[in-house]
Amino acid sequence: MPETKKRDLTQGPVWIALTAMSAPMSFGIFAVIAVGLADAYFLGKVSASALAAVGFIYPVITAITSLSIGLSAGANATLSQAVGREETDDDVRRLGLHAIGLGLALSAIMALLLWPSYPFLFSAMGASNEVLGEIAQYIPVWALSFPFLVVMMVTNAVFRAHGDGATSAAIMVLAAFFGIALNPVLIFGWGPLPELGTLGAALSTLIGRVIAMAAALWIAWRRGMLGVCGKVLDGLTASVRQVLNVGIPAAFSNAINPAGMALVTAAVATVGETAVAGFGAASRIQSFALVPLMALSSGIGPVVGQNWGADKRDRAQTATQQAFTFCLVYGLLLAVVLIIFAETLASWVGAGGEDVGYAASYLRVVGVSMFGYGVVVVANAAMNARDKALWSLSLSLGRIFVIYLPLAWLGVLVMGYTGILFAAVIANLLGAWGGLVATRSTDLVRIDIPGIKTPLRKLDA
Repeated sequence: MPETKKRDLTQGPVWIALTAMSAPMSFGIFAVIAVGLADAYFLGKVSASALAAVGFIYPVITAITSLSIGLSAGANATLSQAVGREETDDDVRRLGLHAIGLGLALSAIMALLLWPSYPFLFSAMGASNEVLGEIAQYIPVWALSFPFLVVMMVTNAVFRAHGDGATSAAIMVLAAFFGIALNPVLIFGWGPLPELGTLGAALSTLIGRVIAMAAALWIAWRRGMLGVCGKVLDGLTASVRQVLNVGIPAAFSNAINPAGMALVTAAVATVGETAVAGFGAASRIQSFALVPLMALSSGIGPVVGQNWGADKRDRAQTATQQAFTFCLVYGLLLAVVLIIFAETLASWVGAGGEDVGYAASYLRVVGVSMFGYGVVVVANAAMNARDKALWSLSLSLGRIFVIYLPLAWLGVLVMGYTGILFAAVIANLLGAWGGLVATRSTDLVRIDIPGIKTPLRKLDA
């Protein structure tokens, strides 16, 4: 096997390490989100039912996709710390293979569970029979594509753990390219191909994921990050335990937000299907607007992990504090943009009716608090990277199920759609406070200001 290529994130200015890992991921995450936007745009041209179906589907598949994000976080924490400790290439390769095998097995099980259960799930969410018909064209094919996505994501974690954010981003762009390029071809039936509608959107996603997964595995093998390592099953139990110690809480932590959004969507459904379409459109625009913060959460994991493994904890703390500062500055700029251009942005992904008004209202109101959500996801990623995933899980649980969801249902009863928007703002602001408290308590920041300093016992190193 060739010598493994890796980037040392334990040397040089911390902000350069953060930028090197996060900046490429902006393109990768944007590409992934663009697939959802493309689905919404093209299906919006098919029918209002198809667009409403996307509104119901989006939070559910995002929640399920959190399994891949959790396993990716677990693989990153385990591998990046191993790289920081300068373990042998064979040991690191073996860890990577174990993580990929685990991801494949768990994703196949999840897909098999989703296949027969989705009609009951979406009926419970309030989807009409017409919308359920559109959902039935999408979900079975998406379930088939899920194991390919998980293997691709865990392999991307292998790249990032070695300090290679660019290749990870390129793989994500590759999957999105085919997913978007094939969308109109399969949805509308260009040339000799039949018009497939919602089914075409799912097929384009499947094709993109298969191609990207194959490319990721091939590149990782050629660069020595994966490969023949001798006694490949040695330490399998320990590897699985290490990955799952972070992966399971991280998966739940990442699933909590979209799962909560699915339950909030049920509250929105009491206002009407037009409100669901507008809420879904605004959520997709929000996902696009949050790309830099999501990229930062992807980039901070390897930086914290390598430095924690190398026992350079001051650098891990500096990285976390710098990331929080970026969340605040970017979030304030984003709020201004969304307030000014909310109507224009909403019209790009809406069907052109009342749903545009619902989407614009969401962007104007919730936009002022999006920096808080950035603090939450960055805090979660940093804590996952230093094996404190239960803290991440607690932070996400508190934000959604203690704050957002109860206030959303109370708000819709008292103030209608506007009450749901105010609930989102409160959840984001209190989530940011919780993120600061949690990272201080886990030794990832050094701040000591009123409201953040807590009586919680300081964790052992």
